[in-house]
Amino acid sequence: MLDSIMPDIHPTAVVDPAASLADDVVIGALSVVGPNVTLGEGTWVGHHAVIEGHTTLGKHNRVFHHALVGCEPQDLKYRGERTTLTVGDHNDIRENVTIHVGTENGGGSTTIGSHNLFMVGSHIAHDSHVGDRCVLSNNVLLAGHITVEDCAVVGGGTAITQYVTVGRYAYIGGLSGVVHDCPPFMVTDGHPARVRGVNLIGLARHKFDHAIVEKLKTAYRTLYRREQGTCGSGLNELLAAHPGDAEIEALCHFIQRSGENHHGRFAEQTRRDDKRSAPAR
Repeated sequence: MLDSIMPDIHPTAVVDPAASLADDVVIGALSVVGPNVTLGEGTWVGHHAVIEGHTTLGKHNRVFHHALVGCEPQDLKYRGERTTLTVGDHNDIRENVTIHVGTENGGGSTTIGSHNLFMVGSHIAHDSHVGDRCVLSNNVLLAGHITVEDCAVVGGGTAITQYVTVGRYAYIGGLSGVVHDCPPFMVTDGHPARVRGVNLIGLARHKFDHAIVEKLKTAYRTLYRREQGTCGSGLNELLAAHPGDAEIEALCHFIQRSGENHHGRFAEQTRRDDKRSAPAR
């Protein structure tokens, strides 16, 4: 009779008996896994990593050394309420990455999709939502309540303020300070960051058709005229010129939505002020 397959847990690791581990999970030396953690099949955890909180990781994720996943949020009004972190499949969470669970005031959950790369030292704060196939480079800082849509790339050392939305296929240059929404398909860069052009390299890597890229280049020139530096009346002009065009409509609607809030961050409309004072510590 064949021996049953069991998780490969290093003798020095501390894994709570209540944790749910797939049969082929590997956990390295001196790592810690809490009681409310679920690790899907093919998950690999390096040495000195900590996975805690009400955290669920899907299949074939890799959590590298000294990463902290599912930690308590850095919110002074957090009172230990049951909030969650949910991670999809095939993500690489590199060394010293920190990812926090959500807060009751922010919706209660932090979510991450699949096939993402979070490089060394990047931080994903409470109630943030990252889509699929995104890259956060070294030391990227996502404050709370941020949404990063599919296939976005954020350059190293960039800090993004609360309630910002980063559009799909967007690229943010390294060391940027982001305080407004970053539109899809575009390069945003600087301190404070602003739109600089079309994400030509990213679109080429994702095999966008040449005709689509040319339309987006025209859209950029229309929306961000050099003499204006802002969208002006270009949105209506573009929508009229390209009826039913998926990329143009997505870009224009994203910009319109962001403009509905005077901070330039659409998600500000979801902010729920918590008037409670911080608990005594």
